[in-house]
Amino acid sequence: MFAASRRARTRGIAFTALSACAGAALLAACTVGPDYQRPQAEVPPEWHTDSFWRVAAPSHAPIAPDWWTGFADPTLATLETQALAQNQTLAAASAHYEQAKATLANTSAQRVPEVNFSAQASRFRISHDRPLTNYATPTQSTVQNNLQLGPTLSYDTDLFGRIRREVEGAQASAEQSADDLANARLVLTTDLATDYFSLRELDSETDVLNQSVKLQQKALDYVNTEHDLGSVSGLDVLQQKSQLDATRVQAQLLLNQRAQFEHAIAALVGVPAPQFAIEPKVLDIKPPTVPLGVPSDVLQRRPDVASAERVMAAANAQIGVAKAAFFPSLTLTPGIGWESTEFANLLSAPTLMWTLGAAVGQVIFDGGRRAANVKFASEGYKATEANYRQTVLSAFQQVQDGITGLSVLDGAAKQSREAVEDAQRLLALANDRYSGGLVAYLNVIDAQESLLTSERTDVQIHGQQLTLSVALVKALGGGWDGGAQGNSMAANEAHASNAAAMPQQAPAGGAQQKDMPAAAR
Repeated sequence: MFAASRRARTRGIAFTALSACAGAALLAACTVGPDYQRPQAEVPPEWHTDSFWRVAAPSHAPIAPDWWTGFADPTLATLETQALAQNQTLAAASAHYEQAKATLANTSAQRVPEVNFSAQASRFRISHDRPLTNYATPTQSTVQNNLQLGPTLSYDTDLFGRIRREVEGAQASAEQSADDLANARLVLTTDLATDYFSLRELDSETDVLNQSVKLQQKALDYVNTEHDLGSVSGLDVLQQKSQLDATRVQAQLLLNQRAQFEHAIAALVGVPAPQFAIEPKVLDIKPPTVPLGVPSDVLQRRPDVASAERVMAAANAQIGVAKAAFFPSLTLTPGIGWESTEFANLLSAPTLMWTLGAAVGQVIFDGGRRAANVKFASEGYKATEANYRQTVLSAFQQVQDGITGLSVLDGAAKQSREAVEDAQRLLALANDRYSGGLVAYLNVIDAQESLLTSERTDVQIHGQQLTLSVALVKALGGGWDGGAQGNSMAANEAHASNAAAMPQQAPAGGAQQKDMPAAAR
């Protein structure tokens, strides 16, 4: 009968424990704090274009991830590949992304029970003079062993969703880090292309100046010959020589500007500047057509917009974490194991022991700390929402700047080409009239300056068209697509692994990595 009564008590305790677990599971469905809803941003229906703009591709066509291949420049393509493989800023962004994924895994681990296994052994002597609760019990001194073995479990039931909100926030932060990695890739590739086209623009300007130096040198030789024959005065010689010297100075100054861009490119591709060089080449690239899409596409194409939105989602989750502190917590701590005084009997049935435990905690008074935390989290969310809306506005501004700029430059390029042709005819006419003795040589000098200015302006406009095309690609997101939730992390994980797997290459087609010691490589 005693055994039956003990089994009944055991079943009663077990039933009570199971009931407590079931109740905790039902309460765990409660998650305090606001559920995240992405705020609506004001989106214009279409981009503003003018008569200069020509759409040569469907407006809904996406930008390719390797968008730089549209410029058909092998040197640029090689530099982009090298930068994606070796740039240290991109490597740091990739490491931060891995950190964010590890943080998410660490936070998510709180949702499952923590199981520990312990084993301990002790030998002790009970004092002969120990206090006794029953004075009729005779005192005695004994030496005993105590052997314990078994697992223990601790489980936070997350009654009011604190852990779930923390996981929600960590998930949003990991996705934000993935978007930041994509943005770092976009900034790297567009900055590299911008520096490259700026360098090529200087190459073309230098070529124009060198051609002018050759023509002006021929003109100086002609004037010197005429002066030796007594046909012209020394003033004409000095005027032409002064013009030639000024043109040479301009060409020399461009070399320093070119070197600055070359050094910047070296840093982007992960090569020390002293060991890097790009062969000069005249800019002969036609800007490709950039598919615009509609303004709403920007919210999905741009990784910085997606990152700002994920920051907002993470901040919203922190409100729930702060509010959960107002509610009690329940932790279950069941355990099972064996306890014996002898190793031989440690794992036998009679030595089996178990415990069912639970701990409830609730802060009663904290001087307003929890309320302040909720206020802090709520205001933090408002700040991230404002930042998100401003990021969207800046994105629309940058795209519209690119569209307007390219439209204006398209018209300026046509006028510039006409100006070059007019300046060429003017110089030919001035030379003919000077040879005929109809005008002073100063007219020829003025015509030379006009032609040089027109040619340099034409080259500068062409370079600006290329760099502004790159800026428009950047403003549109550069081929990144985060439209499907969850695609961002997978896409950036692929980018990170591909970049890590790329072999380090020396640029081809004009870019060179100078010899350096093997240890430095």
